[in-house]
Amino acid sequence: MHVAEGIDDVRRALERVRERGGTVRPVGSCHSFSAVARPDDAHVRIDGLRGLESVDVEARRATVLAGTTVRELSALLAEHGLALDCLGDIDAQTIAGAISTGTHGTGLRHRSIGASVVAATLVTADGELLRVSETERPELLPAVRLGLGVLGVLVDVTVQAVPAFALEAIESTVRLDVVLDEWMHLNERTDHFELYWFAATRLAATKSNTRVAGPLAPRPTVARFLDERVLTDYGHRALLSIGHAVPPTAPALNELAARLMPRGRFVEPSHDVFTSPRRVRFRELEYGVPVEAVPEALREIDRALRRVDLVPTFPFEVRAIAADDAHLSTANGRATGYIAAHRWWREDPRPLFDLVEPILLAHDGRPHWGKLHSLRAPQLAERVPGFAAFLAARDELDPERLFSSAWTRRVLGD
Repeated sequence: MHVAEGIDDVRRALERVRERGGTVRPVGSCHSFSAVARPDDAHVRIDGLRGLESVDVEARRATVLAGTTVRELSALLAEHGLALDCLGDIDAQTIAGAISTGTHGTGLRHRSIGASVVAATLVTADGELLRVSETERPELLPAVRLGLGVLGVLVDVTVQAVPAFALEAIESTVRLDVVLDEWMHLNERTDHFELYWFAATRLAATKSNTRVAGPLAPRPTVARFLDERVLTDYGHRALLSIGHAVPPTAPALNELAARLMPRGRFVEPSHDVFTSPRRVRFRELEYGVPVEAVPEALREIDRALRRVDLVPTFPFEVRAIAADDAHLSTANGRATGYIAAHRWWREDPRPLFDLVEPILLAHDGRPHWGKLHSLRAPQLAERVPGFAAFLAARDELDPERLFSSAWTRRVLGD
């Protein structure tokens, strides 16, 4: 393991690996479920490369070292009256890891975190510094915006921010059929909409976030503690344990969990509303499908689960996002709906994932690169429009495959 605290550390690490004919993978906060960062040989940690390098408040652009976490980046931007346009529900990742795997949030008029990248600096396989921006090698930007760590080691990233904003969050529990019938309308009228569905129930917990100027109306500290720690953490963990020990109780437990999901309204800074702590360990499969396909895909999953009497006690998460142009993006060229299946870490995820994945594939699904899936390079080449263009960029920047691993060979070939 090589730990980098500066750009020269990265260059020296790559040189040592290159000299002995090895391979290396860059590693951030180790958030991904897939083996994207798992090395065959060596790895270089970049989470020591942290902090703000520069900010242009007028242009709303900030450059940070690539090991800066999304949470840290949000705080740094807030100090200058700025924010990222859209965040996922986790912010512990390094910014390099978030963009390299296609981290996204929700909002049909908003794009993934990687789409905000307007420039980046990489240490390439030959140890050189490569600057990619709108004016310097701009043809590489669609590759760098989701690069899987195979183009080089990201050492800094420049993001296009927006003026800081607040979100009015409305959380409720409604009938699943109502939400699915109104799916497109809900996404079109709401800035950021998401739903959670517990299998074997007819209920969906929804969260509708609307951009507002203020004033803030934050959750009381006690209420937030009850929601985030008592119910979401301890309560959910207890339900998972019971369902694992006594599987026939799973439908009733899911019904209880759905009815205990948070409800109410609050207004807080965007980065506090987008993200939430996740303390319960799980494994995840997520696919992006055409946004209009979400209702039927979820109904098919519901029917399939009922046929085999499989009741996972972790909710499905459903979101939507605008199209972008990153070569490997699940949202490349199309507005995309995301369906994520989760399984508690103590349980075998394969029965659930093996059931859900074919349904999502039948709806022209594309797998999230940071999560579990079964596809290999030939299948991905048929589904991801920018696949060939990305491979061409990789051939140019790493022809000797310094940044390869068993996982990259499975999903990218050679």
